[in-house]
Formats: sequence, structure tokens, C-alpha cells
Amino acid sequence: MTLTDRIADVERRIEAACARSGRSREEVQVVAVTKYVSLDPTQEILQAGFRHLGENRWQDAREKWEAIQEEAIWHFIGHLQTNKVKDVVGRFPYIHSVDRLSLAQEISRKAVERGVTVNVYLQVNVSGEESKYGLAPEKLLPFARDVRELPGLAVIGLMTMAPYEAEPEETRPVFRGLRELRNELNRAAVFSEPITGLSMGMSNDFEVAIEEGATLVRLGSVLLRSE
Repeated sequence: MTLTDRIADVERRIEAACARSGRSREEVQVVAVTKYVSLDPTQEILQAGFRHLGENRWQDAREKWEAIQEEAIWHFIGHLQTNKVKDVVGRFPYIHSVDRLSLAQEISRKAVERGVTVNVYLQVNVSGEESKYGLAPEKLLPFARDVRELPGLAVIGLMTMAPYEAEPEETRPVFRGLRELRNELNRAAVFSEPITGLSMGMSNDFEVAIEEGATLVRLGSVLLRSE
């Protein structure tokens, strides 16, 4: 399949998932995950209309970021070490992997220093897998209360990663769990305004994630072939 074919297939699948769940297509944002591809295919996906790009590590993103810069809207979607915050804040307006207070505080400190506001998702390990990062669900509420007043940091939603399943339907409880956690935060009025974002769903399971309320899906292999 060509890139055009892959984009058309993904769009068809997103629209179908939205229709099945009674949602508008405009409610779902696609982040094209370019972490495994070089500059040329990244520019190709950008030219195809995908402005939101996702990267996992600054050292892998650097060449692409320096070439593209603000032509794209950059999302940092990988585990972020505190000592790497200096490389990310000011370049990536979205960070999806905030899961500990020391990291949130360092993002806040660098954001204030650089005069920017960073939009963050709090990462929750809904599945409980030891191999995955993220807060335990029962720790989300106190953590959210700890970070809500940090300057330069705007909590806009929650993020999770589901286990890879041969049958995507088996991921549904994970995505439903994240949506329920977001609703619990909003019922508790932790933030001054309700949060709406749910960053969940990848190439293998994005349709199920959309049916469960994903507002942002992170798509790599289904769109981009690694070299």
C-alpha cells in the first residue's frame, strides 16, 4: 500500500469507529508517530496533512525537529527522564507521559524559565503491567492534586498504553478504565475546569480506543513503514 492508501484506510476505520460509538470524527485527533522513521518519511507524512507528530526520545527526534520545527505540532509520547526535560520543554508543546511528581516539577520549572506552558497528560498504568510506566490507578487522584497548582503546566487529560493483544477487543477494559478515571477526576473537581483528553489507542487497537472515548490516537506502523 502507498502512503495515500494507508491514510485512506486509517481514515475509513476512524470514521467507522466514530459512527459505531455515536461520536463526531472531529472529536478524534491523530498523532502520527514518527519515532521509527527518518526525516524524509516524516516530512512526507507532514506534507500529507498530519501536523501532529509523536516522538519518544529527543536524541532520535532532534534531526527531524531541527529540520521541521514549528511546521509541526510536537508530542513527546515516551518515558521522559527528568534530566531530559531541558531538551523537551520549549520544543514539544505536549507531553503525554507525566507519571511522577519530580518530573512534573521539573517540567514546571523549565516551562516557567522559558516562558511557555506545557500541555500534559498524566500517564496511568491501567493494565497493571510491570513493563509499563505510569501511575497506579489508585494514586491518580492524589497525584493530580499535587500537580494542579504547578505553574507553566496545564493538565489536559490522561494517557495509557494497553497490552498488545492479538484480538484488539481484549484491550477494551483498559481504555474504558482510563475514561472512568478521567470522569472520577472531573466529579472530584480536582481541576478548575473539567479535563477532556484521553490519549489512548495505537496502531493495533485504535478503533476500540475510539469507541471507548479516545480523543487522541497515536498511530505509527499503520501509517508509516519504518526503514
